[in-house]
Amino acid sequence: MSNGQTKSDVILIGAGIMSATLGTLLKELVPDWKVTVFEKLGNAGEESSNEWNNAGTGHSALCELNYTVEKPDGSIDISKAIKINEQFQDSTQFWSYLVNSNLLRNPENFIRQLPHMSLVQGEKNVTFLKNRLEALSNNPLFQGMEFSDDPKKLMEWIPLIMEGRTSKEPIAATKIDTGTDVNFGALTRMLFDHLKKHNVEIKYKHQVDDIKRTSDGSWELKVRNTSGNVERHTAKFVFIGGGGGSLPLLQKTGIPESKHIGGFPVSGLFLVCNKPEVVNQHHAKVYGKAAVGAPPMSVPHLDTRFIENKKSLLFGPFAGFSPKFLKTGSNMDLLGSVKPNNVFTMLAAGAKNIPLTKYLIQQVMLSKENRMEELREFVPNAKSEDWDIVVAGQRVQVIKDTVAGGKGTLQFGTEVVSATDGSIAALLGASPGASTAVSVMLDLIKKCFPQHLKAWEPKIKEMIPSYGRSLVENPELIQEIHTSTARTLGLSKNLKVKKAGQSA
Repeated sequence: MSNGQTKSDVILIGAGIMSATLGTLLKELVPDWKVTVFEKLGNAGEESSNEWNNAGTGHSALCELNYTVEKPDGSIDISKAIKINEQFQDSTQFWSYLVNSNLLRNPENFIRQLPHMSLVQGEKNVTFLKNRLEALSNNPLFQGMEFSDDPKKLMEWIPLIMEGRTSKEPIAATKIDTGTDVNFGALTRMLFDHLKKHNVEIKYKHQVDDIKRTSDGSWELKVRNTSGNVERHTAKFVFIGGGGGSLPLLQKTGIPESKHIGGFPVSGLFLVCNKPEVVNQHHAKVYGKAAVGAPPMSVPHLDTRFIENKKSLLFGPFAGFSPKFLKTGSNMDLLGSVKPNNVFTMLAAGAKNIPLTKYLIQQVMLSKENRMEELREFVPNAKSEDWDIVVAGQRVQVIKDTVAGGKGTLQFGTEVVSATDGSIAALLGASPGASTAVSVMLDLIKKCFPQHLKAWEPKIKEMIPSYGRSLVENPELIQEIHTSTARTLGLSKNLKVKKAGQSA
């Protein structure tokens, strides 16, 4: 303590997957730095990173159709899919390093192998899926993907989806067995347990009320605990990783980079089934195509999930609207985020996104039976009594002025906003967030700690062997990484699906 202030080298705001990842990376790179974490809730991974609040896909663009866009000439642009897949490889390499170093144990508690599938209906969509497979199959990152439009083969792959299907419309799917299901809530808690053992002070039930610059260039945080006591903490570097709560805190910093940015909150709901005789008929993550006018994070998917070692099925997400920026936030969050410097950006976004707003209103108005009808597009025999509704986490999409999109452009994805001197950074946005956490935090380290990069590079390459190299240009490196991470993380088991009518 000095002048009533507690000093740290690094302060992390929010105990989610992003802070957990950055904290773990920094502890490996500079073990003697003092790191302090503030989290307003009572435990790690309770908001956006929680397993019930996110899709838990292990996004690697194996099945998400919105990452492969059809161009006007009918060809498929796979550049975004390649980028996301490469980012996920960074994550699996880092997790493998932690397991091999005995810093994390029992990887099956947070990651499991699970086929990833794309499913489409209608002639035009089947052609698109064939073209997509052709474009991806030439790429070493997507080896092993199969296509079928044969109902018998599809019955083997996805019995629950094919049973009772009466539509004569063409139907097709792609399947790749090297996909994963990742429990980011469990991983976040495991990483924070590890950090706690390595002298990281984690202060739960501590809310950051204000952030301001001090005369010596460091940042002072005003932090309030549940008893109402106020503490002052300073650090040379601050990371704001509070999910939807990051934008209001970034605005308090007053840095020029925080201006002309807004946030658009989107909530989500899932239908969940825990009935063993239904759950055991499905063993995959199956992604469809988003409805026209739906935001990319509303792509319908039927997911096998492993939560607390129990297998469930989740279908959704159904989008919704709430003015809260966090599930545990306030109804004043959206209004409070409108400032003189971003009001025109926000108004422009509102005018541009009237169809999206209408779509969200329609989604909010859906009854459970309406949602079941949407599920039956996937699972024709689905019974209402087998499925319950779960409210997922809040996502705050970034609104900013861009050269390509003009004023008030709604961004889908994650974005790091940092001060020019690298002393403070915030992570904004949503999907594919958690899956790309390692890659995103490595970019942040590059931006915010350029003076240390040369000294840190050998250690970074030890943790992420492909660091600084393009995987697409090094097929033998991909093979090496896939083999070693699969072995370490226990991902090479061949798991079979139960046929409809078979007992579990």
